[in-house]
Amino acid sequence: MNAANVLEDLKRRFPNEPEYHQAVAVVLNSIEEAYNKHPEFDKANLVERLCIPDRIYQFRVTWTDDKGDVQTNMGYRIQHNNAIGPYKGGIRYHASVNLGILKFLAFEQTFKNSLTTLPMGGAKGGSDFSPRGKSNAEIMRFCQAFMTELWRYVGPEEDVPAGDIGVGGREVGYLFGMYKKLSHEFSGTFTGKGREFGGSLVRPEATGYGNIYFLTEMLHTKGLDIKGKTCLVSGSGNVAQYTVEKVIQLGGKVVTMSDSDGYIYDPEGIDRGKLDYIMELKNLYRGRIREYAEKYGVKYVAGAKPWSEKAEIALPSATQNEIDEEAARQLVDNGVIAVSEGANMPCTTEAIDVFQKARILYAPGKAANAGGVSVSGLEMTQNAEHLSWTAAEVDTRLHGIMKSIHEACVQYGTEADGYVNYVKGANVAGFMKVAKAMMAQGIL
Repeated sequence: MNAANVLEDLKRRFPNEPEYHQAVAVVLNSIEEAYNKHPEFDKANLVERLCIPDRIYQFRVTWTDDKGDVQTNMGYRIQHNNAIGPYKGGIRYHASVNLGILKFLAFEQTFKNSLTTLPMGGAKGGSDFSPRGKSNAEIMRFCQAFMTELWRYVGPEEDVPAGDIGVGGREVGYLFGMYKKLSHEFSGTFTGKGREFGGSLVRPEATGYGNIYFLTEMLHTKGLDIKGKTCLVSGSGNVAQYTVEKVIQLGGKVVTMSDSDGYIYDPEGIDRGKLDYIMELKNLYRGRIREYAEKYGVKYVAGAKPWSEKAEIALPSATQNEIDEEAARQLVDNGVIAVSEGANMPCTTEAIDVFQKARILYAPGKAANAGGVSVSGLEMTQNAEHLSWTAAEVDTRLHGIMKSIHEACVQYGTEADGYVNYVKGANVAGFMKVAKAMMAQGIL
């Protein structure tokens, strides 16, 4: 395999999908050496079969707003690869959603799910519908219209969706309710469900907690821990909230959070009480992060991201490509020793190069933010057994999974000088499991 040639061919066949091309490039460049040690992979054209989704569903979603006007949006489901288990991946509702973004997410999900040690394939779905500013009734009608088209293609042994940006517990509840009505079955087809109808404890916390568990494993390789360290966190949604919560629990200090309008900087640190205010502001009132600055009298920077502030740890937890090369250089110059991705692909390729050349600890999202899908997998297990585990049981399993992912990254990513290239480690570890399963199952 020549990674550059494969990528150029994909760009020719699937133009105008930059996020997808970016994700594929990072993986192919990481696995090229390992791939070429297996000539049987090339003979089976494994690389193209890994890059191109198994199937893509696109459909129109028609729904009625509160004024009685008919609205239309696009809906998608990308079923990327099910070599090691049922398709598994979130549904995203955001105005930026398009085919290229969902293909990148489904591609990443395939390797992320492989790393979890659980039997899950990769998928992703969503719509360019935005819940922001919509009433509960409008969101319910949209979710029901979306599921009216999608329900035929999902199921507990086929494809198990979950939440993502714009899709929280409320939306999952509406989606699952409509699926149940159409399919005439109550099954574990969705994860991230409410506790009353099959959801798992620790699922809301899982991505943020898992990221910090992975971060602590990285820090331990240098004889460090998070206690007393100052952290920059971007975002203020689910992942960011529980990232901050776990940092507080472990004795670290978070000084920033953000949303799409700007970021706040609180030099005294966001403590438990302040975090409770942010959770109420964002989860109940759908407010803006600037309201925190107004309440507590701290700095607010409109239209910017927090990466110019001084800290030792950066935890990007918002969206893709939020740290570019310039921001990465600022972080390194300001003394950051570790970057751990809570979001999916929040760092550009150029930013990753900056971190690795500086030899700081850098964890890609497919490893560091795998906690969310890991607990989704544990929710699937509980549903299949018709059991519910305690929070302590789930958290212990989550911690063990993140530790196993870290060990796999170290195994495949340690370089000659001892530096752990977590990008290479995660990509090779995830790839080898999927590749071997595909080879064992024949040319399909």
